[in-house]
Amino acid sequence: MTHVVTVFLRDGADVLLVRRSDAVGTYAGLWGGVSGYVEGSPEDASADARREIREETGIDGATLVRAGDPLDVTDEANDREWTVHPFLFDSDSRGVSPNEELAGWEWLPPQSMLDRPTVPKLWETYRRVAPTVDSVREDDIHGAAYVSVRALEALRDEAADVARGLERGSGGGGREHGDDGEDGWARVAAVARELRDARPGMAVVANRINRTMFEAVERGQTPAGVRDAAEAVIRAALDADEEAAARATELLSTLDEGAIATLSRSGTATVALSATERPVLVAESRPGGEGIDAAESFAEAGLDVTLTTDAALAHVAAGSDVSAALVGADAVFPDGSVANKAGTRMLALVAEREGVPLYVVAAADKVSADDEFSPESRPESELYDGEAPLSVENPLFDRTPAAFVSGVVTESGVLDAEEVARLAEDRREWREWSE
Repeated sequence: MTHVVTVFLRDGADVLLVRRSDAVGTYAGLWGGVSGYVEGSPEDASADARREIREETGIDGATLVRAGDPLDVTDEANDREWTVHPFLFDSDSRGVSPNEELAGWEWLPPQSMLDRPTVPKLWETYRRVAPTVDSVREDDIHGAAYVSVRALEALRDEAADVARGLERGSGGGGREHGDDGEDGWARVAAVARELRDARPGMAVVANRINRTMFEAVERGQTPAGVRDAAEAVIRAALDADEEAAARATELLSTLDEGAIATLSRSGTATVALSATERPVLVAESRPGGEGIDAAESFAEAGLDVTLTTDAALAHVAAGSDVSAALVGADAVFPDGSVANKAGTRMLALVAEREGVPLYVVAAADKVSADDEFSPESRPESELYDGEAPLSVENPLFDRTPAAFVSGVVTESGVLDAEEVARLAEDRREWREWSE
């Protein structure tokens, strides 16, 4: 077997597909991911993956998301056997500087590879690193907006897989889907339910999955309808998150000079704060400590950053020139209260004590359909693994009363109580697809 890497670079919800030039030894003219030979140990193929990204695209600094299980590919037509090592990287740039191995490239939804002449088993290779129910459930690093898009990707990809199987009259992706369209819908709906329930503390995950399935019912209740609806909801979600961040940046620019206090790693809040060019005070955000990653990203963006512990936040804020606090949200409840990373309620109390506003920035899809709050407790051993007879509380999320929230900034502006209630009713309607 010849060992090779295939890298899928992702930006937003699109991946980079490249067309191989005549300069390559195999599969000229076909579409694939960034690829190349494994020159070192197959167990450390990630080094080859990073090399190929730099050499073929000129993109530097892409972030490894996942390495998939190797896939053995037999190409009888060309008498070749390959062991493909799949990788998924997130890129913050679409600027490609190609070398001679690329005849063309496009950023496209992954399912586009099903409609193009590709290198052998490209879709199956992608599926080994694509988002899944498990990866959505286990992500304790990223904010709810990011996780919700990954959930939509997982639903879209599964629906595309099932739709392909139905079109072929046999299994797609090596699984038995059968020939029955009703059975195909049932299979996709089962995955949708798993994704919807994977993160009970993140209302936006359930809302966006429910919205997709609700719209798919209107499209005719088929796997292809789910695939297309998911793609449309992904585009709307990315636009909404971007616009909410822009509105938050605009709001912060109207406040008095001073630092902005924050915590955790909300993608929307991070984008908004990075654009303000103001000093930021960041709490480390246990459990997980993702506030540290956020602080590093602010520093890389050229901001004046102070990182502190959650326990010292009140003390540090009292001695700093803080003009406001800004956080993301995992859910906005019908009464206007907010669920977010544990520590948000403490930050709200700090803002109240210091006499500065606390703003929450979140796409409107984060408005919850009901009042159910899940703290999504983390393992007790993260906090205490001793033998003393004590109980441990290690919640991932907490709930901040509406009275401490100065405003919820969405893509359409700052929500009032009446608008929150109306949006909650809309989201209850989206749940009807599974009732």
